[in-house]
Amino acid sequence: MEQFIIKGGVPLNGTFTPSGNKNAALPILAACLLTKEPVTLHNIPKIGDVLTLRKLLEHLGVTITEQGTHTWVVHAKSIAGHSPDPELCRNIRASILLAGPMLARHGQLTLPPPGGDVIGRRRLDTHILALEALGCTIAGTNPFNLTVKSLSGADILLDEASVTATENAVMASVLAQGTTILRNAASEPHVQELCEFLNSIGASITGIGSNMLTIEGVTALRGGEHTIGPDYLEVVSFIGAAAATGGQIRIKDGGGPHLKMAELVFARLGISWRTDLGDIIVPSTQSLKIIPDLNNVIPKVDDAPWPGFPADMMSIAIVVATQCKGTVLFHEKLFESRLHFADKLIAMGAQIIMCDPHRCIVQGPTMLQAETLESPDIRAGMALLIAALCANGESIIRNINQIERGYEGIDHKLRSLGANIHRI
Repeated sequence: MEQFIIKGGVPLNGTFTPSGNKNAALPILAACLLTKEPVTLHNIPKIGDVLTLRKLLEHLGVTITEQGTHTWVVHAKSIAGHSPDPELCRNIRASILLAGPMLARHGQLTLPPPGGDVIGRRRLDTHILALEALGCTIAGTNPFNLTVKSLSGADILLDEASVTATENAVMASVLAQGTTILRNAASEPHVQELCEFLNSIGASITGIGSNMLTIEGVTALRGGEHTIGPDYLEVVSFIGAAAATGGQIRIKDGGGPHLKMAELVFARLGISWRTDLGDIIVPSTQSLKIIPDLNNVIPKVDDAPWPGFPADMMSIAIVVATQCKGTVLFHEKLFESRLHFADKLIAMGAQIIMCDPHRCIVQGPTMLQAETLESPDIRAGMALLIAALCANGESIIRNINQIERGYEGIDHKLRSLGANIHRI
């Protein structure tokens, strides 16, 4: 198994370009099942989850050809069967995204329970309820046997603002007969990008960016071309890494409206950045001082559905806070196992009090000590990588395939910024 060896204490300096957004690429690739015509996708991130979904699509008869390093032509001219590879499905959560487009296009799908990060229970109920409202019949749970004669529009209230359930419902609805109103829909940037992509190939979706989407069903979608936007989670990760190591970096084309909440939260940790013609510049002159709430109350950082602070940024913010002066409470509301990685930071010397599975108090700054670490999931793995970059001594990070499921060429990018990191 490959590992990273990191010698900490080296500030990051230089310029890098973020990869395409993993969380947009996955549903957009799945959405290519909805049309018989070819779709050209640019800025595809070459990461583990995307490559696994590619194999799943190819197993279903989709032809994918590469035109350059990050451009794929996806052609789902015909669908060969309705049972994707079970082992591949168990490797990624995104396998559930096959449900909506396969039912809309093929009317049938046999799907094992999806895999993915071990960060707590991740409900599938919302997916099932939405698909049933559109006319789908579900039998069994391992695997799920999904069938439908014809999808019909419906007025659907999602019982939670689930990102992937929203994406599944949207993809199923675009070819359904009639109008679908999707209430309590997720509105994350990648949900917006999926809807914009679908509209570009002939769908009719309004309300994009809000919590109520209206989808007018169409008879067919056409081919098209789309460029995946930059991964704002990778952008925030590198902002955190630069600030925590005392470095200065420029992130090419990393700016945009999706960083506003991250900017507010990081400002409370004494971290700021500026934009320059679409680039983000993170200066080395950070205060790294936690700003208390009114009346000197310990501030709280909590996650929430968009436009709240994304759950995927919590791990990054926690490790950065270990390098900031002051005390802050983190409240992870969405996943009961997301904070388990904090034990590894404590082993490195971080002053963290675990209040319960959802809350921890961080007091800093702390000089972290090198440690041998395991990557539990994508974002926690990246957080531990940042911790190792700050630490005194040489750290080993095992199970790096977890990090590489979400970050393309992470060691190459960090080395280009001066980090002392090697793969063995």
